[in-house]
Amino acid sequence: MNRAAAFSDPRSRDEEQANWRSQYKHLLLLAYQSFGVVYGDLSTSPLYVYKSAFSGKLHDYKNEDAIFGVFSLIFWTVTLIPLFKYVFLVLSADDNGEGGTFALYSLLCRHAKFSLLPNQQAADEELSTYYRHGYTNRNIAHSQLKRFLEKHKKSRTALLLVVLFSASMVIGDGVLTPAISVLSSISGLQVNSHKLHDSAVVVIACIVLVGLFSLQHIGTHRVAFMFAPIFFKKTGKDGWISLGGIILCITGTEAMFADLGHFTSASIRVAFVGVIYPCLVLQYMGQAAFISKNFSAIPTSFYQSIPGPIYWPVFVVATLASVVASQAVISATYSIVKQCQALGCFPRVKVVHTSKWIYGQIYIPEINWILMVLCLAITIGFRDTTFIGNAYGIACMTVMFLTTWLMSLVIIFVWQKNAIYALMFLLFFGSIEAFYLSSSYIKVPQGGWVPLVLSVVFMIVMYVWHYGSRRKYLFDLQNKVSMKWILTLGPSLGIVRVPGIGLIYTELATGVPAIFSHFVTNLPAFHQVLVFVCVKSVPVPYVAPDERYLIGRIGPKAYRMYRCIVRYGYNDVQKDNDNFENHLIMSIAEFIQMEAEDSTSGSFEGSIDGRMAVVRTSERFGTRLTMSEVSDDTEDAYVRSSKSPTLLTLQSLYEQESPQVSQRRRVRFELPDAEYLDNEVKEELMELVEAKRAGVAYVMGHSYIKARRNSSFIKKFIIDVAYSFLRKNCRGPAVALNIPHISLIEVGMIYYV
Repeated sequence: MNRAAAFSDPRSRDEEQANWRSQYKHLLLLAYQSFGVVYGDLSTSPLYVYKSAFSGKLHDYKNEDAIFGVFSLIFWTVTLIPLFKYVFLVLSADDNGEGGTFALYSLLCRHAKFSLLPNQQAADEELSTYYRHGYTNRNIAHSQLKRFLEKHKKSRTALLLVVLFSASMVIGDGVLTPAISVLSSISGLQVNSHKLHDSAVVVIACIVLVGLFSLQHIGTHRVAFMFAPIFFKKTGKDGWISLGGIILCITGTEAMFADLGHFTSASIRVAFVGVIYPCLVLQYMGQAAFISKNFSAIPTSFYQSIPGPIYWPVFVVATLASVVASQAVISATYSIVKQCQALGCFPRVKVVHTSKWIYGQIYIPEINWILMVLCLAITIGFRDTTFIGNAYGIACMTVMFLTTWLMSLVIIFVWQKNAIYALMFLLFFGSIEAFYLSSSYIKVPQGGWVPLVLSVVFMIVMYVWHYGSRRKYLFDLQNKVSMKWILTLGPSLGIVRVPGIGLIYTELATGVPAIFSHFVTNLPAFHQVLVFVCVKSVPVPYVAPDERYLIGRIGPKAYRMYRCIVRYGYNDVQKDNDNFENHLIMSIAEFIQMEAEDSTSGSFEGSIDGRMAVVRTSERFGTRLTMSEVSDDTEDAYVRSSKSPTLLTLQSLYEQESPQVSQRRRVRFELPDAEYLDNEVKEELMELVEAKRAGVAYVMGHSYIKARRNSSFIKKFIIDVAYSFLRKNCRGPAVALNIPHISLIEVGMIYYV
């Protein structure tokens, strides 16, 4: 009766209908927003596909069979690759809502030990976003292949190289897309103005491109036909070569997967199936019908097929669409570089977050100007969309082909399906893409060499940086300070312990780095409280704030030495340093109390240094310490009394020269009276508070990497020349972490790897 009454309640039905309408409105809104961001590149392809397809000897086949044969190939290409492969299959392989090449790689690294950097911990696997699916199916082929790939380092290196090459092709795509899109749209001016010279078109396109890249720092929103067999029978090799131009109809398809994090898979599917796919088919069909009656109009068929009265409105819309398409690919390039940097595969660059409301909208100045210079060089050098199209096709199809291989591994290791399904996927889509790819690489001499050269350069930069960083990490791991040596020093560490907190930055997730022994051997004093901080990227897109801090203790309590591992996902935004200090102090205070209570809350990890716990800050902040904001006039007297007049004068002068330092938030920590706290715990917390009042200093290792004398010539060149050059010309860790210079201490060391 109650159940029947519930179903008959009109208020319940109204609420369900309101929720249903709200969900579908949100879905349709996201689908609408994806038109410019996700499909901008794919939707501007009709500007240049037919021109590129008929650019070679196929231009001599001026008959309806050739025209509709090309259209048939376009139709089936758009149907098989974007629709069947990406919309129905690849979009399901998201990494907690994120897509792209590195999303697939991070999935593989989490489900198998494919990562080359040995800094993963058991506690990382307990992150709530680490595994989204609880797959339990096991098969023999899966286990044997997994053991083989994990055992052989060369196979893991090959997998990394594939991922880096695919990422490099995406960066190359960021160079080629603006060039071909803008140049194709501007060339429409020659339809109405026959006197307009090609050089004028190139100049106008360059002006538009300069304006596009110059505005990046503002942060704009990214905005059944069966003629194929007959076609190949009549055209032969010329028809096969034309495939290099036909594949341009699916350029931008990878953006459906790469931009998944800004939308949802459902919204992208609705947009493509409901609007984009039918509109593309109708557009290509209309161009084919027009060309069949006007063979001479192939180079500018898109604009010539437009009736005169609406020519200028369509030209404006096409130009704006090309700018939106270029913006989407440029933004995707920034995201790829940020992901590479987070996973240790790209030198440190400045990442600017251009929006306070749109998460993930970034701008990288160095990459922006490099892309602009390369894009202008290609536009001026080639001056023709046909040559740029040859390069563009190779870049896009290579990324799709490599995605197919990575997807086959995801089917086995992540979805844990039978290897037969992965083989079927690889053979079906891989053979189609290999057929197109073979046609594209025929055109390497006619402009196709550009993405290959760019990709090789970027891949070498990324691999050299990853190799040097990995060798440095392994050196730290092999030369870390032993606990026996630390224990022999006693609680004072054999030096004078001065007031304050020393944050010692290290890449080691376990153990004490060699720079610590180097420091205490050469200097007679160190801070009252020492915290070894490791800022680590984990192979997940985002880490929840409650799971970000992993806190532990090094040595006995009297040593006042702690370890803090700060975990970020590859799409996380690293917070400013001021808030980090406050969160760190609160996290250590919570750990001290949890340790005293022998609490089971949090994930503990055993190690030779002691146990570590995940401090879930949002649940417990404020229960042990209180934090209040103070002004400069009411600054704690303890801080002023602990510093000499000379030091206070220098600090005042530095703050005048650096306004961003004086604007930092000043807070005061206090320990409220709590009778339930143990005296030993209360003493340790009070010492932590007093140390924070005295100030925080940042100790960073300034290491120089050198290859050993007995190393091979290749290793010496990579380490001593290439990696050294990149390290000297990239942003330092202090700049990347936004550390004020007045609080920074750098310790120089030479690493022989």
